Amino acid sequence: MARTPDPENTARRRAAILAAAAARFAADGYDGTTVAAIARDAGMSSGNVFHYFPDKAAVFRGLVGDALPERRELVADFVAREDALPAVLEFVDLHVAEALDPLAPGLALEMFRRVGHDEELTRLCLEDAALTIDTLATLLARGQRDGSVDPDLDPAETARWIAAIVDAAFLNTDADAPHDVRPIARTTVTRLLEPRTPQESHDHAA
Repeated sequence: MARTPDPENTARRRAAILAAAAARFAADGYDGTTVAAIARDAGMSSGNVFHYFPDKAAVFRGLVGDALPERRELVADFVAREDALPAVLEFVDLHVAEALDPLAPGLALEMFRRVGHDEELTRLCLEDAALTIDTLATLLARGQRDGSVDPDLDPAETARWIAAIVDAAFLNTDADAPHDVRPIARTTVTRLLEPRTPQESHDHAA
């Protein structure tokens, strides 16, 4: 009689595989990483890895795909907030903080390399990016209505620029001299969104 799958055990094993894979992909790159190495670091056999992921590409996709349900819950909480500008700045802080993870720069580089070579990975990354941009655009439009965000800005376009600032935190991290870039990211976004004075608006339109 076949055993009934245990969802909690499955989640734990997938998480262990993905944690080991993240470290390997960050250190050795996608091409330099083997499923055998991931399995060894996760404390299981390659067969166990293949039970949960059909191949190495699926393991890499899992780094994005398995995180999406939690991401959807996170953005739903932010979208529901009425304090628009503080919510935007907290959202930026939260995402830029991920760049402090020593694995983040290497993983970001490998992600950029893999996107375009894996259609499903590209779809997952686009979905993840859309969650970020849609959340920011919603909060920015709310901030324009309450007067905390420059009304002359286009919410969708500005959301894409803020997302680019967050991405820059990952791509410009100095592994030899890591430091917290949240303050400069917050300052950059704050100044971008700050409503202009009537004179500044007049000068901008002139």
